[in-house]
Amino acid sequence: MSFEVFSYESLVHAVSGAMGSVTAMSVFFPLDTARLRLQVDENRVAKSTPAILAEIIKEEGLLAPYRGWFPVICSLCCSNFVYFYCFHSLKGGYLKGHQSTPSADLLMGMAAGIVNVLVTTPLWVVNTRLKLQGSKFRNADIRSTNYSGIFDAFAQIVRNEGVGALWNGTFPSLLLVLNPAIQFMIYEGLKRQLKKGSPRELTSIEVFIIGAVAKAVATTVTYPLQTIQSVLRFGQLNESTEKSKLMSSIRTIKSLLVNRAKRYGVFGLFKGLEAKLLQTVLTAALMFLLYEKIASCTFRVMGLQNAHHKRR
Repeated sequence: MSFEVFSYESLVHAVSGAMGSVTAMSVFFPLDTARLRLQVDENRVAKSTPAILAEIIKEEGLLAPYRGWFPVICSLCCSNFVYFYCFHSLKGGYLKGHQSTPSADLLMGMAAGIVNVLVTTPLWVVNTRLKLQGSKFRNADIRSTNYSGIFDAFAQIVRNEGVGALWNGTFPSLLLVLNPAIQFMIYEGLKRQLKKGSPRELTSIEVFIIGAVAKAVATTVTYPLQTIQSVLRFGQLNESTEKSKLMSSIRTIKSLLVNRAKRYGVFGLFKGLEAKLLQTVLTAALMFLLYEKIASCTFRVMGLQNAHHKRR
């Protein structure tokens, strides 16, 4: 197992996943901006992705949809590197050359997700704040922030809210490890079905489609918790006086879900889903396509392409 953890193969998967995700997110970044506004700014009238992007550009400028791009890309790069590295290290050590199963993919995905959440949540808290800073909100209760950059945001959050604020939204994030776990389970399962025992390389269109399908299912299933996660990371809620952090987190999540459902109905829990699906499905599909091509090319250069195809 120790060999697998520090193997070049795991490193190649990690770098390929990070590069693929950064490129894909950069292409579809405005869609993520629209999704985040719909989740956090509850009083906004515009409901569709094109309408909200038009509003943002009109009110805040042409480059506003790309506000917060750098911290998001930094967080995404670190997050996907950690996730891909852990997933393939755990999978390599667990399988030891044998073919995987859906249940094994799900378990490895959840384990990798937990490690990823604990390590990278502070980065996502900061990038959520920076991405929304300077936005014109319809909700008057939202307080404005004044961060000059990533490091200043870290410093201000720690100074004004305490170190624990950097892990805001950790509990729903831990629940949301199901999202990438389900995504990878479906993706790897569909890949095995397409290969049907043959160690061939999938075509670009095949990778794009199964990546899109996997992400669409995972996102729809877990979307209500993703909305709560965004609200908590934004840090606009009054602090709980409860001593138990776990119980406080559970009650906060329950309260946010119930209140949103009461105000907007059950479909209020899925506000912004259209923007999220449009962004995340396209981003994930392109990310998997780039990841597979980069990894395959690297393994081919290293003379390891057969192992790459057989063990997956």
